[in-house]
Amino acid sequence: MSDKRPNIIMIMSDDLGYECIGVNGGTSYATPRLDEMAANGMRFDEGHVLPLCTPTRVALMTGKHNFRNYIGFGLMRPDEVTFGHIFSDAGYNTCISGKWQLYSYNPPEQFPEMRNKGQRIEDAGFDEYHVWHAHHTEQKGSRYKDPIIYANGKYRDDTEGEYGDDLFLDYIIDFIGRKKDDDNPFFVYWPMALTHGPFEPTPDSPEWDGFKPNSNKTLGVGTWAEMNDDGGDAHPRFYKDMVEYHDKVIGRLLDYLAEQGLSEDTLVIYTGDNGSPQEVCSIVHRHTEICGGKSTTDDHGTHVPWIVQMPGTVPAGVVNNDLV
Repeated sequence: MSDKRPNIIMIMSDDLGYECIGVNGGTSYATPRLDEMAANGMRFDEGHVLPLCTPTRVALMTGKHNFRNYIGFGLMRPDEVTFGHIFSDAGYNTCISGKWQLYSYNPPEQFPEMRNKGQRIEDAGFDEYHVWHAHHTEQKGSRYKDPIIYANGKYRDDTEGEYGDDLFLDYIIDFIGRKKDDDNPFFVYWPMALTHGPFEPTPDSPEWDGFKPNSNKTLGVGTWAEMNDDGGDAHPRFYKDMVEYHDKVIGRLLDYLAEQGLSEDTLVIYTGDNGSPQEVCSIVHRHTEICGGKSTTDDHGTHVPWIVQMPGTVPAGVVNNDLV
């Protein structure tokens, strides 16, 4: 481990509850890389968050209760100080790559008084940003296949045929590669798109090549005209593929850190923003079914995986039962 302050990477999955991870007893999905991360670090068995994504995200970013940082769903107060500001002011090289969705959340026909409100990604305190849903909801487009990504002041025009979290991670790896030898450490925030709906094929799904994503211009998963008779991408049939792909891309990040000799200098924190969707039911310990509780205040809505890794600093294979 070097003498400089540690690098920090914060990973937040979207709509993935405690029961989905193998090391937590989950048997519906293969999550070997997160299981390995837990074996190499510390797992917090009682990690709890708010039961919806935006409340959790803005609380994490600001360190405040939501009545202090929230002006409406999907809208963070424009003058809030985030951990982007704090780490930047402390001399860290800072980057966010992933989901934003904290500005002008409502489409024009709903709550017009809330248009152009919230915090813009440009004002969130990060040196570099590379995000989905930076502006109005009707502009957000796909977060998965052919994603719409706003990067450092302009929209990317090279994402056709690509996958959102692959590109988010590619940007993170590029950022780390440019900053790893700097005298100052780096702070990276990866608010993942996975595994939130719409439930769509991943690059590892057989259906990937022929799949065309919906317009995603509404608050839901698509317009009525785009929905299939069986509910279209609102049906969680691809949730398994998405959980396993999310594990895969996290593993790619951990491999990169190891290859670059950065593992011992980098604190990696992984958690989720709320429980799994209510329409998703998973098996734990091969015999118990748990259905997601997103948006509810019971355990299935707030209980999320929480893993921390930093070899040589964080002891390996420890399970902490304190409430987090």
